[in-house]
Formats: sequence, structure tokens, C-alpha cells
Amino acid sequence: MSLYSISPLTLDAVATYPLASRKSKVSVRDFARPVSGAASLKKFLDSLPNLLAAGDLRALLAAMHRARQQRKAILWGLGGHVIKAGLGPVLIDLIRRGFVSGIAMNGAALIHDFEIALVGNTSEDVDAALGGGKFGMAAETGQYINDIAQDAARGGIGYGEAAGKLLTGRRLRLRHADSSVLAAAYRARIPVTIHLAIGTDIPHMHPAADGAALGAATHHDFRLFCALVRRMHPGGVYLNWGSAVLLPEIFLKAVSVVRNLGVPLRPITTANFDFIQHYRPLQNVVKRPTAPERGRRGPESRGYAITGHHELLLPLVAAALAAGWPARR
Repeated sequence: MSLYSISPLTLDAVATYPLASRKSKVSVRDFARPVSGAASLKKFLDSLPNLLAAGDLRALLAAMHRARQQRKAILWGLGGHVIKAGLGPVLIDLIRRGFVSGIAMNGAALIHDFEIALVGNTSEDVDAALGGGKFGMAAETGQYINDIAQDAARGGIGYGEAAGKLLTGRRLRLRHADSSVLAAAYRARIPVTIHLAIGTDIPHMHPAADGAALGAATHHDFRLFCALVRRMHPGGVYLNWGSAVLLPEIFLKAVSVVRNLGVPLRPITTANFDFIQHYRPLQNVVKRPTAPERGRRGPESRGYAITGHHELLLPLVAAALAAGWPARR
């Protein structure tokens, strides 16, 4: 016999309902389906479950197809890892297919793209070079990337445009210009903006660094990026790939500028792709810009966070877009 003064409740009078009447989050209609070894890409993609990240991917890519058809901006924010992971050719193909309206890069993406175009390799061993003070001291990288900023400031153009101009001109003997996203975008007249925090990138350590030129070039590009973001209204898409801090902050500020100037920027679709979901991309890309405005009715914006490695996810996204997936229903 229990020594407690309280007794357990009896459950005889608990009210129940039929399982079939309950609204559930998961249905067999949304389950994955096995595919044969000879299945086409579309059949494989169609076989994915229409749940969680796979459902988000369907919705995001459908929004990208709509934006392309309606000629609304599809903007790509690229961190350096996306370029040095060998994804330039995939992005170049997406430019040709009309799925890129503008590109925002941080300084690392500029460096990797430039080095790949010039000599065909990039990404030094920081641990091996740092002890002897040689980290970041490649002469051509420091000289030419700073030259680009000065050319931009003198010419009244942005850092990204000046980089594309150099990489498509005759000044340098480029071994792999065909692998440069900057060069491909410049040839296609797709705006590229470069966004810096001075002191974060290796060219800022070189004698050729000119703070005034760097500031003028990147500030020009911030204002250009604001103009690109304005073209997202209504129905455009912004994708952040691999920038944990800088580009999410740039995007949030651009959203604020555009709305301050009277453009509602709704509805829009945003997404963050990364192998870790960091605070700033989740807040400044996925959540805050797509939050509903109080008292405003109409189509809702959507934000998605899709987790995985760039070298797997970006080719998958590109292949799905090229295949026209998902099909319109």
C-alpha cells in the first residue's frame, strides 16, 4: 500500500476520437518511392518524399522556375568555399540557362575565382604557411586584386564589374578563364557585386592595398546589390550559399534599403544552403526578410534552410533546374 496521500488518476473518462478523422502531418501519399538503377534524373527526383527538406527543395525550385518565367531576379550569394569546391562550371552553366540574374560574392570568392582563372589552382595550406609569415603572400593575387579595386574606383564602376573586365581582357595570360564565374558573368552581362570587410582577405595585407579604393569599389557594389534586390519584387529569389556572416548581413541591409524606398519586396523566396545552419543566415536570409508584415494581406514570402555539402547540393539543384523539375501541376 502506498504511503502517498494522492492517488493516480483513472483514465476511464478520457475522450478519444477516430484516427482517420485526425489531421496528420505525414501521409503515404508523400512517401518516397524506390527507383530502378536505370531511372532518369526526373524519376529519381520525383521519387523523393514530399516531406521536410525534400519538400522544401521542391517548393524552392518551383519558385525559381516561376521567377525565371516571369523574369524576376534570381540572385546568388556565394561564399569562397563554393568556388574552391570546384562548382564554377556548374554556376556557369546556370548562367547560360537563365537561372542567374545577379551574383554577390565575398572577398574569398573573388580570390578563389581569380586564382583559378589565372593558374588553375587555389586554396593554400594555411597551417603550413602561417608559421613562416607566408600565408596570403602570393604576389599575383595581392597585386592584381588590389589593381582591380583601383581600376574600379578610377572608372566609377564596381569591384565585380572591374574583376570581370580584367578576366576577359588581354592584360593577363589566363590559363583557365573558362572556369571563372566572374568572366562568364561579365560576358553574359550578369552583374556581380563584391562585398568586403577590410582586413578579412589576403590582398588587404599587400603593399598594393588602397583602403580608399577598396571602400569605393565595394560601396559601389553594395548600392548595385540594392538595385538587384529591388528587382526581386514581386516573386524573386535569393539564395545564400556558404556565407555565414558577411553576405547575410549585406542582404538584410539591402532589403531594408529597398523597403525604405517604398518597394514592399513581397512575396519573395529565400534559401540558405550550408553544411551548418548558422545564426545570421537563418535570421537575415531565411526568417526576417520573409516575415509577414502586420496588417498586410496577400501572397506570403517563404524562406528555406537546406543543410548539406555544397559539392553535393549545388550540382543536384542545378541538375534539377536543367531538367525542369519539379514539373508544374
